[in-house]
Amino acid sequence: MATIDPIADMLTRIRNAGKAKFSSIDIPGSKLKTALAMVLKDEGYIKGYKFIKDNKQGILRVYLKYGPGQENAIYGLRRISKPSRRIYVKSKDIEPVLNGMGISILSTSKGIITDHQARKENLGGEILCNIW
Repeated sequence: MATIDPIADMLTRIRNAGKAKFSSIDIPGSKLKTALAMVLKDEGYIKGYKFIKDNKQGILRVYLKYGPGQENAIYGLRRISKPSRRIYVKSKDIEPVLNGMGISILSTSKGIITDHQARKENLGGEILCNIW
């Protein structure tokens, strides 16, 4: 069955796996999801990821990260721009998430980047999600 919003599906799978304390989660793969996982790894929200090729679209395996008391590294995820309502912002209009404690992930002309990088490079784009 095809999903309407693959990014929301990925975020929901990560959220549910974190609540269930899974060590890893398998997600149907794509270039966009791999780029999102790369940003999450660079920002320290997940341990890592691996793209596994198969005869179909591939599988993205995401390894979740937990703290010393088994608390999840990701406290919250929220999809901002949806297929029914796209949210675009200019670089000067990008607001920090929880006063800088979280990140926004944007889709720009330079690829998938965080809000910090977008402000630094003076790039605007579509806000995909907020993570804290």
